[in-house]
Amino acid sequence: MIVSTGYGGFTAAVNSRIAAFLVLLVCVLAVSGAQAQTAPIKLAVLGDSLAAGYGVKPGEAMPTRLEVALKAAGRNVAVINHGVSGDTTAGGVERLDWMLADKPDIVLVELGANDALRALDPVGTERNLDIIVTRLKAAGVTVWLAGMLAPRNYGPEYAAQFDGLYKRLADKHDVPLYAFFLDGVAQDPALNQADGIHPNPRGVDIVVERILPFVTRNLDDYAASVRRPARP
Repeated sequence: MIVSTGYGGFTAAVNSRIAAFLVLLVCVLAVSGAQAQTAPIKLAVLGDSLAAGYGVKPGEAMPTRLEVALKAAGRNVAVINHGVSGDTTAGGVERLDWMLADKPDIVLVELGANDALRALDPVGTERNLDIIVTRLKAAGVTVWLAGMLAPRNYGPEYAAQFDGLYKRLADKHDVPLYAFFLDGVAQDPALNQADGIHPNPRGVDIVVERILPFVTRNLDDYAASVRRPARP
């Protein structure tokens, strides 16, 4: 918009200020657009000791190693470790507000292993995970779900009820499911610590290697859904 030329010096001054404002506005929008493209996607891992990195060094925890792998693949992603050793799905519900304060774009929910180890009722586990997914989606966060398997010494009925809850929740909420978080690592002495439960550093790297295609594929879907470049 340029003011009509009919008022001499006054009009010239107004036009000059309008032009300067438009230049400033274009610059601000350009900088904002560049920042939006270069700011990393925030991926939080809401989990238990398997995410927290029990028994390994901080730099060897799964979220840290996943971020390294993503950057090596050219992905601009910051992975935030919200793992707490010993946490159950009920604990995850209690920690949601704390985690959301980091304003994650995506949350990978990795919970349930401690519920199974304590032989908690799978109905309660499913209810808690349902609450977590519901609240995250209501907050505008993209949710991915990582499944777990129950110990087989609890019997086939418990195992069937527990193992199936992740698929039911994924279908209900239409969220991506990574079927088994410890795929390729569980029950392998060479990949676990002395307790036979927690991955050693080599095991963590296998977890990351196995889950990486799931993560990158869903990062592409996320980028398409928000019209954001999948890579910097």
